[in-house]
Amino acid sequence: MVDLKITSSFDKPEISFQSNGSLSIQGKSNMENDNFWDPVRSWFANYLENPAPKTTISLHFESLNITASKAVLQMLYQLNELTEKGHTATVEWAFNHGDQDMLEIGKDFEHLVKVPFLFLELAH
Repeated sequence: MVDLKITSSFDKPEISFQSNGSLSIQGKSNMENDNFWDPVRSWFANYLENPAPKTTISLHFESLNITASKAVLQMLYQLNELTEKGHTATVEWAFNHGDQDMLEIGKDFEHLVKVPFLFLELAH
């Protein structure tokens, strides 16, 4: 399986999904175009067919709109299914020091899924 790499821009996050189970999304996600997430969803669906023994998804958003929230939540629900099949999955939710809004969004996501979350507050 080929890894997925999407370079960030002003309103799009950087995506780095590796077939070894290391998945990362970071940056701003403010675009309204849902098509951005199509290759991400497609890659993730293919990955779930033959996942690594351990999957870690690292999320670090500077900003996050509803379109991105829906895409991320969909992936988290799919991670639930992965863990129900006996695979290990973890979510690392990073947020900038003092960014209570991003922390709260992460906590909201944590309550919606069964996958364990690790919260990382990053220094300035």
